[in-house]
Amino acid sequence: MAEGLPDHELTVAVVDLSRARAAVVEEGLRAAGIRNVVVIPDTADLLARLGEADPDVVVIDLESPSRDVLEQLFHVSRLVARPVAMFVDQSDAAMMQAAVDAGISAYVIDGLKSERVKSIIDVAILRFNAFARLQRELAEAKTELAARKVIDRAKGLLMKAKGLTEEEAYALLRRKAMNEKRKIAEIAQALITSFDLLA
Repeated sequence: MAEGLPDHELTVAVVDLSRARAAVVEEGLRAAGIRNVVVIPDTADLLARLGEADPDVVVIDLESPSRDVLEQLFHVSRLVARPVAMFVDQSDAAMMQAAVDAGISAYVIDGLKSERVKSIIDVAILRFNAFARLQRELAEAKTELAARKVIDRAKGLLMKAKGLTEEEAYALLRRKAMNEKRKIAEIAQALITSFDLLA
């Protein structure tokens, strides 16, 4: 992804229905040292075309987008898993909320100037990476919490069935996991499944 790549190695896709506006963005990117710029002049088959271009960053520039076009672009931004910077000439609260909900990393109203493009892309990349990091941490925390619940339930079953203390039950699970080179949560889940089948 874009994190850690030097500017000259970034690939930026510019989605713009106006060739003149796309040229402004392209000029700003090239002036900032970004050589790989792919201009997509319309939104037909946008997801497939972005898949082919495989950009590190997507820049979407729209004069006054219709709701249908916005909905398609927001859907795309959810699926491409890349930083997306969006420039619009006009906006309203509902449009801004939809952009935030869709995961747009930078949303700029009436601010398209070639000298600002690079700094806006930098911010979009930073925000995207920070958000992705938070999502990873949240997913890891949820996984860890789920594993802890499974382990606690397995310990409870062992304590009841074998008359063990909590420490002994955990030590038994850990020893089994080490012997089988598996995670404790996997052993705990297998034990729970076995108990459920026997119940």
